[in-house]
Amino acid sequence: MTPSTQELAELARDVERVESVREVKDVQRAYAHLAQFGRWDAVAALFAENGTLRWAEQTVTGRDAIARWLADRGAPAGRPGALHTEVVEQPLVNLSVDGRTAACRWNGMRFLGDGAGEARIEAGIHENTYVREDGRWRIASLHFHPLYEGDYATGWTNAGGNELPIVAPHFTLDEVGVPIPAPDGPAPHTGATTAQLAERIDRLNDEDAVRNLQNAYGYYVDRRMWADVVDLFGADPSCDDAIVRVDGVGEYRGADGVRRAMERMGPEGISHGTLNDHPIFDLIVDVRPGGRDAFARGIEIGMLGDTHTGTGTWAFSVFRNRFVKDGGRWRLQEVHVTPLLTADYAQGWGHGGTGPRASRTAPAFLDPARPTAAGRREEPGPDLAELRRRLSRSRAYDGVENVSAAYGYYLDDFQWTEMAGLFAVHGNKQSPFAGYYIGRERIMGAATAFYGGPRPADALRARISFHWRTQPVVIVSQDGRSATLRTRLFQPRTSMTVTPGFTGFAGGMYPNDQAVLEDGCWRLWSLTIDEHYFSSPTWHGGWPPRRTRPKGPPTRRRAGCWPCTRRTSR
Repeated sequence: MTPSTQELAELARDVERVESVREVKDVQRAYAHLAQFGRWDAVAALFAENGTLRWAEQTVTGRDAIARWLADRGAPAGRPGALHTEVVEQPLVNLSVDGRTAACRWNGMRFLGDGAGEARIEAGIHENTYVREDGRWRIASLHFHPLYEGDYATGWTNAGGNELPIVAPHFTLDEVGVPIPAPDGPAPHTGATTAQLAERIDRLNDEDAVRNLQNAYGYYVDRRMWADVVDLFGADPSCDDAIVRVDGVGEYRGADGVRRAMERMGPEGISHGTLNDHPIFDLIVDVRPGGRDAFARGIEIGMLGDTHTGTGTWAFSVFRNRFVKDGGRWRLQEVHVTPLLTADYAQGWGHGGTGPRASRTAPAFLDPARPTAAGRREEPGPDLAELRRRLSRSRAYDGVENVSAAYGYYLDDFQWTEMAGLFAVHGNKQSPFAGYYIGRERIMGAATAFYGGPRPADALRARISFHWRTQPVVIVSQDGRSATLRTRLFQPRTSMTVTPGFTGFAGGMYPNDQAVLEDGCWRLWSLTIDEHYFSSPTWHGGWPPRRTRPKGPPTRRRAGCWPCTRRTSR
């Protein structure tokens, strides 16, 4: 059936709104990519013409002023051994009703070093706004709220040594699971054909598949699952076109070459006392016209260690990988890694780390802007119902990512009412060391019993344990109404002083979360946690030295004041 002009216009508007959410995220990720190589003019070009940057109490306006300010605050561009790796993650984005502006909350962290002895870390929360200007999404206002910072030798503490406020969110609980609100008024006329809209929807679906594949690759690398890594390059055991290229090291081809490249990190399988984490940050996926190949570019921060030898290492790098679609399935074809700096944990990166140093040439950047004019399709596009179904799956990806991010933010701030409200009516949550709880009231009650009551919006806190939920693998159902989610737990912790047993990093996994679309809003259906895979007992010691964790005290019945987990009725 030939769609009416109005039906086609409505679909075109819906496609553009999903594309807008993706481009907003990618503009901020491009900021991180360009900043890593000191491309301050290019970073400033991501801002609107009258864009503003507010860092704590400092505010600058206009691209030239923003470029100068960033250059003054960043690591010396081009200096051997200098490091400026800024990661901006865990997006929670909300598009405006008219689709012309957006707001997004992010976690941010900067790893800085001048190559001459100085090294520090700065971290906090972004509450940024974006605007569509001259056909492109740009940063209207970047507002960074510093929360923790410090030099590497000492370790970070709360910014200014003060108690920390709750950074006011741009969103409400009801807005979290609806990143794209219902539009207002009739859709404007579109010149797009059904076939062109089908291509754009295919591009969104393909982006989801490639993003999942890249993030899954990262998880396999963490656990040294080399056979599974090889499988990601294709079903053909020979994998003749598979390439792993590591700048400054070499090039490996074919299935055997892929395995040899992986075995540079150690033999197949992870063992107790070995840390091989390579968290992926700021992933941009670019599906090329025609939908047959794609590129993924991101930042990788290796956190490596061996308790048997007491060693620990930082490894900062950039990757730009290529994917191809064969028989309707995406697979890896080329992994290209550019190492930037490797540093012993005890020494840090202030003096440029240890060698060998790779070229400082930046791998090609990816443009965050999305083409709206699709290439030609020889066959007619699918009917509108099928296109809407496909589009709903990509819209679901963003809804799930939003609710996942909100869970971390509400957990950080002890907002138990809102945290529990993220769950479906009959959703369930594992509360660590307490049990499994079903329904919002019981989820909130368990959190209150174990951690104390919710914090008011004006609360000040002496310490915070952050819950970054990054590197999502989101598998959306065919009808776009439910999804499974795997995400990494990256857990920096801060207090007013460097506190042994608290200040530092920990890491784990949310391996099998589920989400559902309930009453038009994305909600969590099930959430479990697997923690910790590693932790830093002290800042100075980091994760390397301790061979075994001493046996702790017996489990307390702290949550015993909340009823048992058995559910007697729905």
